[in-house]
Amino acid sequence: MIEWLLALLIVSGSFFGFTAALGLVRMPDIYTRMSTSGKAATLCCGLLLAAVAIQLQDARVTARVVAAILFLLLTVPVGAHMIARAAYRTGSPMWKGDTTGPSESASREQQ
Repeated sequence: MIEWLLALLIVSGSFFGFTAALGLVRMPDIYTRMSTSGKAATLCCGLLLAAVAIQLQDARVTARVVAAILFLLLTVPVGAHMIARAAYRTGSPMWKGDTTGPSESASREQQ
């Protein structure tokens, strides 16, 4: 039974890692790339770390895994937001299919 749980965690973690990598390649601008890589990579790392904790069944390893998952959950969204904000402030272009460009959003912020 535990082997099936491990397999599920590893396969789903690998799937989310693959989607993060695919999002980095396929998304049209930095903002959507940040979104896909931040969310999927966090979930990928969390699932793989959970599989390690279940496999080893050691309290010290489990404590470190929990700390690492909490660290990822707290830092990855903030880091992605800061990178996206820096790209916005430097005028990185948005996808052409987007209806709100940086100039329209910037004029709304100034008002």
